[in-house]
Amino acid sequence: MEPATTYLALNKNRSWLMGTLAVLTIVFFLLNMLLGSVLIPVKSIFEILAGKEPEIPAWSAIVLHTRLPMAVTAALTGAALGICGLMMQTLFRNPLAGPSVLGVSSGASLGVAVVMMFISLPGGTLVAVSQVTGNISVVAAAFAGAFSVLLIIALLAARFSSNTLILIVGIMIAYAVNALVGILQFYSLKEDLQAFVIWGLGSFGNISLAQLRVFVPLVLIGLALSSLMIKPLNILLLGEHYAKNLGLNTRSAQILVILLTGFLIALITAYCGPIAFLGLAVPHLARILFQSSDHRIVFPATILTGALLALVCNIIARLPGFDSALPINAVTSLIGAPVVIWLILKRNSFKSLV
Repeated sequence: MEPATTYLALNKNRSWLMGTLAVLTIVFFLLNMLLGSVLIPVKSIFEILAGKEPEIPAWSAIVLHTRLPMAVTAALTGAALGICGLMMQTLFRNPLAGPSVLGVSSGASLGVAVVMMFISLPGGTLVAVSQVTGNISVVAAAFAGAFSVLLIIALLAARFSSNTLILIVGIMIAYAVNALVGILQFYSLKEDLQAFVIWGLGSFGNISLAQLRVFVPLVLIGLALSSLMIKPLNILLLGEHYAKNLGLNTRSAQILVILLTGFLIALITAYCGPIAFLGLAVPHLARILFQSSDHRIVFPATILTGALLALVCNIIARLPGFDSALPINAVTSLIGAPVVIWLILKRNSFKSLV
C-alpha cells in the first residue's frame, strides 16, 4: 500500500504543479502586455482585448500591434524550442543536445546572410528589403537555408543507423555553414553586417499581427504532430535494442523526430532569429520539476515551462523605463547558461533521465 500511496501523492503533486505552471504562463502573458516603456492599466488591457476603445486610443495600437504579437510569439517559441530539445535529447540520448546541434539553425542563418550581405543593395539589404516586402524575403531565405540542411540530415539519417554518427555529421555541417557565414561577413558592407548581427541577436518582436495568422497555425501543427511521438520516445528511452524488440521501427522514428524538430527550428529561426539556450535548458527544467522522464508527463510540462520561461525573458528584455528592448539572446543566455553549467556539474544524476 505504501508504494501505491506514494505514487498517488506524486501524481497529485504533478497535477498541482502542472496547473500552477499553466496559471503562471497566463499571468506572465498578461504581464507582457501590461509592462513596457508605456504602462497600460490592466482594465484597459482587457477592454482592448474585448474590442472596446480605451481612454487613450494609442494604447490599442501598442497592445494589438506590438505587445500581443510579441507575447504570442514568445510563448509559442519557448514551447516549440523546448519540445525540439526534448525530442533531440531523447533521440540522441545526450543531455546536452539542443535545437542547434543538427545545423538547421545555422542553415537558416546562412540563408539570411546571403540575402542581407551577399545580395547587397545600397543602404543595407535589410532596409531595402523591408521597404519592398517587409521581412518576407528574410523569412523565405531562412526557410530555404534551414530546409537545405534539414534535407541533407534527413538523407543521412536514412542511410546511417547510428544516432551518434548523425549527431557528429550535424555538428560538422553546422561548423561548415558557420564558416560560410563568416566569409560573407568578412566581405559584406558595414550596413549589411550590422543588419545581420541585429537579426542574429534574436527577437520576439519581428512578427506582426497579420503574420501571426501564418506563424501560429504552423507552430501548433508542429507541436500536434510532435505529440504523436510521445509513445515512440518513451520506447526509445529503453534503448534501441529494446525498442526494436517491442516492435518500434527505430529508423522511421529517427527520421520523423529529425523532420519535426527541423521544421520547428526552421520556422522559429526564420521568424525570430536564432534563439539561444531555451531548447537546451527547458527539457531539463521540466524533468527536474516533475521528477520524471515519462514523455506523457514531460511533454506538456516542457511546453508550459518553455512558454513561461520565454515570457519571463521577454519581460526582462523590455523592463519598464527602457525605450528599447535588450537582445533576447542576451537574456535567455544569462538564464540558460547557469542551468547548463549546473547540469554539467551534476551530470551523473541525469543518466536515468536522458
